[in-house]
Amino acid sequence: MAEPALLVGLRRLEDSMLAALEDLVMTETPSDDLGRMHSGIRLLGGLVNRLLGETPETVVVEGRPHLRLRGSGDRPVLVLCHLDTVWPAGTTGRWPFAVVDGRAIGPGVFDMKAGLVQALYAISALSRPDDVTLLVTTDEEIGSPTGQALVEHEARRSRAVLVPEPSAAGALKTARKGISMYRLHVQGRAAHAGLEPERGVNALVELAQQVSRLASLGHASVGTTVTPTTATAGTTSNTVPASAEVAIDVRATTRAEQERVHAKLADLAPSIDGAVLRLEGGINRPPFESSASSGLMVLAARCAAELGLAPLGGASVGGGSDGNFTAALGVPTLDGLGAVGDNAHAEGEYTLTAAMPERAALLCTLIDHLKEPDHEAEDR
Repeated sequence: MAEPALLVGLRRLEDSMLAALEDLVMTETPSDDLGRMHSGIRLLGGLVNRLLGETPETVVVEGRPHLRLRGSGDRPVLVLCHLDTVWPAGTTGRWPFAVVDGRAIGPGVFDMKAGLVQALYAISALSRPDDVTLLVTTDEEIGSPTGQALVEHEARRSRAVLVPEPSAAGALKTARKGISMYRLHVQGRAAHAGLEPERGVNALVELAQQVSRLASLGHASVGTTVTPTTATAGTTSNTVPASAEVAIDVRATTRAEQERVHAKLADLAPSIDGAVLRLEGGINRPPFESSASSGLMVLAARCAAELGLAPLGGASVGGGSDGNFTAALGVPTLDGLGAVGDNAHAEGEYTLTAAMPERAALLCTLIDHLKEPDHEAEDR
């Protein structure tokens, strides 16, 4: 059976896709470096203009740039990406972009610059790209403090949201856990550890007792995890610590579980007389529940079959994305449409180059079907 013309055409553009990916990877965009982020957005804007023939808008929120090319049609499909990576500036100096044995490697290539390139080529192949809004945020990796409102605004005017985040070993992401982030501070009282330790209030001892309580708040049976991560305490080895703190990562599959843990954390009380607790943070991303993706997953499977691609799988994952925000609004959302590869956030992350045209074709076909009126009713 001959391959569809769309897939054949995109396969011919694989080298062009890899050249664009190299430019994006070698233009480093760590989340916390606004100067480099502005440079990355300028590069991306030029790429969008070249591929789509339109000049995108740079939306600056609190000094941070995001990129948007808004569809002019009625209730367009939102393609939601991010440009920032977890890799510090200078990483490409020791680990530059390369293609080796069918794998593109380099910092951020899998999460999610390959998916961003695939999205641009998918939109460029559409017969009516004006029915699509492209939104690229730049703070997804740090919780979307400035991007969230923009994401939610565009989602509310869209019929569906497609997220080219990395796949899960090729599977699309049909559900994600919600994420809450906290920091628990303990205030005690300093004293000399040798001369008069009894005059102190040991913040580290208090923190140790609280950490044990924190870990017990998870419910493995329903997928809720409460994980104390980084911690600090004290100033010198011969001083009773006057302060201590711990970061807490919470993941939950339902909003009810997120709120249960939040309430428990808010009710923590000190165990040692004189110690004072202060909790910062809260719910960052609501859960992306499978009800938001079920209709789109059925449609995506049909699109894959039309293209002659291997059957698609779906996966529920623990990591979050900006798709959590759109799913929580009740807008049909499907994630994991991006790169096929592995090792996100880890040395050696990669994407399979042969899969890039295939996933671009899948995204393009999915958008085309979503522009048909009957599919809007099906997915809602």
